[in-house]
Amino acid sequence: MGLHENMHSETVSRLALREPVVVQETSTIGEAVTAMRKHQLGCAIVLSPNRVPIGLFPESELTRLLSKNSDVIDEPISKHLKKDWPTVKLTDPIARVLDALESYNVRFLIVVNEDGQLAGLTGQKGLMEYVAEHFPGQVNVQRIGGNPYPVEREGA
Repeated sequence: MGLHENMHSETVSRLALREPVVVQETSTIGEAVTAMRKHQLGCAIVLSPNRVPIGLFPESELTRLLSKNSDVIDEPISKHLKKDWPTVKLTDPIARVLDALESYNVRFLIVVNEDGQLAGLTGQKGLMEYVAEHFPGQVNVQRIGGNPYPVEREGA
């Protein structure tokens, strides 16, 4: 099968999911940003007590808020959550990830299980890694934290 067929037949569970940054609804924006920086992730998620996503706080929202008022980092994150953020289920086809990224113009998607509980994050990075797996000879992916230059001299 080719990439197109695989994206429609394989499920989101096949993607390498990222561990999300989870913060409390009472956390400040500053606390959320500290956790995001620590985990090198561009968003934070708030969950209900039964692990259902309530909303997501992306770095793009932080940028928008800081451009208006730098004191915003002391405000509760709940005041600025994106509650209509797109989600995909583990059982959805991978093509749904691409559709959601394009339709909503976002970098991250919340992945949930069949009960609607948080399973992880995916998005542009997860999708590109999946594509790179299908074309290992044509796509060279530099992993984050890897060495961008050959350690030893190549060639004759």
